[in-house]
Amino acid sequence: MDRSKIKTLYHTVKYLKPIQIYYRVYYFARNRFFKKSYYKELSKKNISQLIWEDAIFSFESYLDSNKFHFLNISKDFENNIDWNFSEFGKLWTFNLNYFDFLNQKQIEVNEGLKLIKDFVAKDNLLKDGKESYPISLRGINWVKFLAKNKISADEINQNLYNHYQLLLHNIEYHLLGNHLLENGFSFLFGAYYFQDEVLYKKGVQILKKELKEQILNDGAHFELSPMYHQTMLFRVLDCIQLIQLNNWKDDNLLDFLNNIALKMLSWLEQVTFNNGDIPMVNDSSFGIAPDSDELLNYAKKLGLQYEKIKLSDSGYRMFKKDKFELFVDVGNVGASYQPAHVHSDTFNFIFYAFGKPVFVDTGLSTYEKNQTRQTERSTASHNTVQIEDIEQTQVWGGFRVGKRAKITNLNEKNNSIEATHNGYKDLNLTHSRKFTINERSVFIKDIISKEISSKQVAYFHLHPRISNVLIENSKVTIEESKIELFFEGKNISIERGNFRFANGFNKTSEAIKLKIIFESSLSTTINL
Repeated sequence: MDRSKIKTLYHTVKYLKPIQIYYRVYYFARNRFFKKSYYKELSKKNISQLIWEDAIFSFESYLDSNKFHFLNISKDFENNIDWNFSEFGKLWTFNLNYFDFLNQKQIEVNEGLKLIKDFVAKDNLLKDGKESYPISLRGINWVKFLAKNKISADEINQNLYNHYQLLLHNIEYHLLGNHLLENGFSFLFGAYYFQDEVLYKKGVQILKKELKEQILNDGAHFELSPMYHQTMLFRVLDCIQLIQLNNWKDDNLLDFLNNIALKMLSWLEQVTFNNGDIPMVNDSSFGIAPDSDELLNYAKKLGLQYEKIKLSDSGYRMFKKDKFELFVDVGNVGASYQPAHVHSDTFNFIFYAFGKPVFVDTGLSTYEKNQTRQTERSTASHNTVQIEDIEQTQVWGGFRVGKRAKITNLNEKNNSIEATHNGYKDLNLTHSRKFTINERSVFIKDIISKEISSKQVAYFHLHPRISNVLIENSKVTIEESKIELFFEGKNISIERGNFRFANGFNKTSEAIKLKIIFESSLSTTINL
C-alpha cells in the first residue's frame, strides 16, 4: 500500500469511535468462526392485539402479480420471487426486503399476506434480507401490516420473532448513526407487538442515548441529510403514535420522544422551500422519504405543537424573501464518526426564485461504489469553489471520508453570513465566502487567502428546466427566471458546460453548469 493510501486510511479511521472498531472486529471474527442459530420459541400468549393506524402511506412499489418498482427500476418476478435478486445493486435488493410496499395504499390484504408467507417459506435461502438494516425496517412494516389488519399467524410471528433475535445479536454498533437508530425504532415496534421486555429495554436504551446525540440543538439529524432527517422524524412520529394508541408501558419515553419531535419539526419546516422541496444536499434524493407537508400534518394529528428554534449547529441557513429563497451550507462534516452520506460541499448553496429551483445541488442517483457516486459527492458537483482540482473534503470508496474541511471562522448577521474553511490547507491557504441578502438580490464574495497560480473555479449548477442562458463578457442572463448574474474579479472567464442532474435514484437528466475561473477573489451578484 502506497503512502497516500495509508494517509487516506488514517484520516478515515481516526474519527471512528472505539465501539465501531471493536464491533467490526468482533462481528467479523464471530461470524467467521462461529455459526449460531438465534431461534427462540415464541409463546402464543406473547402476541398482543396491537392497535395501528396508517398516517403516511409508503410509495407505491408493488405493482401487482410479483412486479416491484424500486429506485426507478422495475422487475417482474412472474411466478417466483427471488428475495436475493441482485442484478440492480444491493440497495435495490434491500428495498425488496424492507417490505415498505405492505403499507402502500394500493395493496390488497391477501396479496400482502401472500408476499409475507412467500418470504417466510424461503427464510433459509435469504442473504441480504438477514442483514440488520433490512431486518429493522421489515420488522416495523410487518408489525404495522399485521396489526392494522388484525392478522395473527403462528408461522409468521415465529419468523418475525426469530429475526428480532438475530437483530439483538447483530445491533449495528459498528456503524452507529441512522442505522443504529433504525435498530432502536424497530425494537420498540417488536416489543409492543410481542410485549417483550428484552426488546423494549434494548429499544429504549438505544433511542434515548442515540436521539440525544444524533439530534442537534437546532433539531437537525447529525448526518445532515434532509432526506434522512425526514425518515428519522417519520420514525419518531410513528413511535409516538404507537405509544399513544397502545396502553402497555407507563414511563417517560413518550415525553422524551415528543420533545425530540418538536426540535426536528422546527428544523424541517425552516429548511423546506415554499414549494415543499427539501434541499437535496449530501445524500438526499427524490421519492425516498415522506415529504415535509406529510410529516407536519402527521405531527398535528398527534397533537404536537412546536416553536421555531434558530438554525445553528447543523451549519445550514435558509433566507426567505418575497421573490426568492437561498439555502446555504456553512457547517462542518456531519457526524464525524459516521460521514457515509457526506459530500464535499462546504459553502454550497441552493437558490429558488418565484418558487422554482434555479441553482441546484447535482443530487444523488446511486449508492453503488462507482465513478458516478464519486462524481456526485465531489466538490465540482456543488455550487462552491474548487482550487487546483483538489477536493475540499476527501470523499472516497462510496461511503468513506478522509481529510475534511473545517470551518475556522463564522460571522452572521440578519441578512448576511460569512465563513472560512481550511479544506485547502495543503496549499497553505483558506477559502472565505460571504453571502449578503437583499430584497431582490444576493451578493456572494469569495476570497482566497493568498495569490496562487493554481486554477480557481466557482461552480454554478442550473436546474434542467433552464435552457436559455446568455453569456456576455462577465454577465450571464437566465431567461426563464429573468435573472442576471454579474461577476467581478481578476482575469475572469466564464465557461458553459453540462452535468447530469439527479431526479432520483437511477434517473438523471442533462443540465447546464457555469464554471467561473478567477484569481484570488470573485464577486458575484444575482439580480432578480
